[in-house]
Amino acid sequence: MSLLTPQRLVMLVFFLQPIAFGSWLPRIPEIQSALGLGSAALAIALLGMPVGTLLTLPFAGPLVGRIGARMAILIGFVFYSVAACLPVLAPDPILLFIALMLAGSSISFVELGLNVEADLVEKSTGKLIMNTSHGCWSLGIMVGSLIGSSFVAAGIGPGIALPLLAFAVLPIALLAGWALPALDDSTESETGAPKRSAWSLPGPALVGVCLFVFGITMTEGAMADWSAIFLRDALNAEGGLVGLGYSVFAFMVAAGRFGGDFLKRRLGSVNTARLCGTLAVLGAVLLFVAPSIEIALIGFGTIGIGVSVGFPLAVTAAAGIGDRAASANVAVLSFVALTGFLIGPPLIGFVAEHSDIRLGVACVIPMLVVSLFLTGRLTPRRAQPAHNPEAEVPGVL
Repeated sequence: MSLLTPQRLVMLVFFLQPIAFGSWLPRIPEIQSALGLGSAALAIALLGMPVGTLLTLPFAGPLVGRIGARMAILIGFVFYSVAACLPVLAPDPILLFIALMLAGSSISFVELGLNVEADLVEKSTGKLIMNTSHGCWSLGIMVGSLIGSSFVAAGIGPGIALPLLAFAVLPIALLAGWALPALDDSTESETGAPKRSAWSLPGPALVGVCLFVFGITMTEGAMADWSAIFLRDALNAEGGLVGLGYSVFAFMVAAGRFGGDFLKRRLGSVNTARLCGTLAVLGAVLLFVAPSIEIALIGFGTIGIGVSVGFPLAVTAAAGIGDRAASANVAVLSFVALTGFLIGPPLIGFVAEHSDIRLGVACVIPMLVVSLFLTGRLTPRRAQPAHNPEAEVPGVL
């Protein structure tokens, strides 16, 4: 059996994509201090990445549908590798916001292409890989975070460390991406009827899946942007320890995703989501009351395994609705998911500014409870095709 199967190639690119971004996360407290930013000002600056992604996703869905997932991965990775280096070079908050916005814009094409490619490979081979692929992504961001923490401990400046890592990963990612199969996202539904336009409004089934994923990704964004600052401000962590919280979180997200396809086969999508969602809520409560770094790390890990399968399950559910091209539905899902990233970090920042970081991080608890109640929306379903004159216009997705 060849080592370079489509499944393994997809997983490899999933692993490589977040390494550079992961190495940025331990640098956030350092950049905050260098630019003299308070919690609220940092929260506004960090909005740049999700804003860039949100502005790009409405156009990314139709574009990926036209050029194909594989080409979107190749083109997007080049721009992403350059843009990922910009935040650590920003001399002021405005340019930091713009740099993060450019990085977020480039990420949208790569991640959308990867999710669509993983779904197409699943359909073409009959093997579940979506959760495992996202597990590889989590492993990649954990590796990037650990490398970034090591660079901090070694005293290597961010302006050298991050570009070095980004351009070391790029050629490997391009080779793997080039070897991916060029699979088609068919323009017809399973009934043979034309799919609706990518520009049409999402149907009720997709809205339900999007609402489920909102609390999951809000929590993921909160852990990415505030875990280091939580350990520093709430528990007086120093040096390389400040990045350890996110490393533990990312490791447990990866572990949960690597086991996610097995759980999905055994329990089904809904029961898997309910089990993990319950763990996410319990972990967030534990983090809120944590009296020590050790207990906080347990909280980060429990949250990680709790939120691990939420987005992969939602991607499969959205791509499988069948009313529109998978790239269009996954783009809408990604838009809503990243809205969670957009709302979560500044909400935590503003609460932390007026109270403390513990209460700020606790803001994820009610949203996780909402997601837990919406797990039933992941039940596999197919939308009935409806006549749509726009879908019959040549050149319209």
